Amino acid sequence: MESILLAIDPVAFNIGPITVRWYGIIIVTGIIIGYFAAQAEGKKRGLPEDFFGDLLLWALPISIICARLYYVIMRWDYYGANPGKIIEIWNGGIAIHGALFGAVLTVYIFCRVKKVSFLKVADIAAPSILIGQIIGRWGNFMNQEAYGGPVSRGFLENLFLPDWIIEQMYIHDLGTYVHPTFLYESVWNFVGLIILLIFRRANLHRGEIFFSYLIWYSIGRFFIESLRTDSLYLFGDLRSAQVVSVTLIIIGFVSIFYRRWKVRPVVRYLDE
Repeated sequence: MESILLAIDPVAFNIGPITVRWYGIIIVTGIIIGYFAAQAEGKKRGLPEDFFGDLLLWALPISIICARLYYVIMRWDYYGANPGKIIEIWNGGIAIHGALFGAVLTVYIFCRVKKVSFLKVADIAAPSILIGQIIGRWGNFMNQEAYGGPVSRGFLENLFLPDWIIEQMYIHDLGTYVHPTFLYESVWNFVGLIILLIFRRANLHRGEIFFSYLIWYSIGRFFIESLRTDSLYLFGDLRSAQVVSVTLIIIGFVSIFYRRWKVRPVVRYLDE
C-alpha cells in the first residue's frame, strides 16, 4: 500500500503529445465550482443571468497573464537574462497575488462598463474566490510544490493527517518530510469561506464581505508564507507575499472603517 501512496503521479493522462496534469484539472474544477456559486448568488442579487459568464471570459485570461507577469517581475534576475523563458508558463511560475490584482482590475472595469456596483459584485464573488483557492491548493499537493520546511513524520501524524497526505509530503530530492503549507492554506480558506457566508446572512454594509476576504486571506497567507521554501523576495529576506498581505490587510480595515464613517446612505449586502 505504501508504494502506491508514494507513486502519486502529477500527470492525469496523455492525449497524444498533450499531457494533462492533475494541477490543471484541479484548478479548472475550482474555477467552475466558484463560477456556479457566484452565478447562483448573482441571480438572487438581481444581476443578469450571463453576468458572471461574460465576466469570466475576460477575468480568467487576464488573471493568468497577471499571475505570470507578477512572477516574472519578482524573478527578473533570471527572466531578464532568459527572456525566451517568459512565455513558458507550462513550466510553472505563477503567483496568486498577481492573479488577484488582475481579477480585481478586470472586475472593476467590467462593472464600470456594465454600470453595476463594483463592490456589490466583489461581495458576491468573494466566497467564490475562496472556493477556487481552497480547491486549487490541492493542485500544489499533486505537484509536490509550495511546501514548507522540514518536519518529522511524527509531526505530520500529530496533525491527524491520513497516510496518503503524509506520504506525499515526503520530498525525495530533500530526503525529508515537509510542512503541508498547501493544506494549511486550504483549511484556513475553508474557515474563511464559512465566515463570509455568515457575513452574508448578517447583511453587512456593501463591500465589507470583499474587504473581509482580503483581510482573512492575507492574515493566513502572511503566517503560512513564513513556512514556505519557495517564496518570492523583493530584496534580502523581505518576502513579497508578506508585504502584499500586510498591504491588503491595511486596505481592508481602512476601507471598512472609512465607509462606515463616511459613506451615506448605507447600502447593505442584501439591498438591491
